[in-house]
This record gives sequence, C-alpha cells and structure tokens, in this order.
Amino acid sequence: MASKHAPTDDIFYDLVSIQYHALKGAEVYEKYLQDAHDHEDVAELIRQVKQQDVERARRCHELLGELSG
Repeated sequence: MASKHAPTDDIFYDLVSIQYHALKGAEVYEKYLQDAHDHEDVAELIRQVKQQDVERARRCHELLGELSG
C-alpha cells in the first residue's frame, strides 16, 4: 500500500464495515437457500452471491492487514 494508516482512519472503518456486512450476508444465505428449495436457478444465484460475499470479506481482511502492516 502507498502509505501506513492508523486503525482510527476512516479507511479502516470502511473496510471493516464492508467485511462485516459481507459476513452477515453470507450468514443468512442458508435460510435463503432453504426458501429456494424448488428453484435451482434461484438457489444457484444465492450460492454465487454468497461466494462473492465470502470473497469480499476475505479481501477486506487482506487489505486491513496490509494497511496496518
């Protein structure tokens, strides 16, 4: 990263917020999958969105480590 940041910088808050919401979303997708049990096309979309949120949370984690490192 270009410069070191303090944990109180807005950029940390932003990344933690994105990570939090991505992880919360990934948590509720199991319920959504149950609701879509007869609709494989909908279930596939939910699985894709869940995976995207998992990846988004992982990437935020990486960036937070780089910013604080």
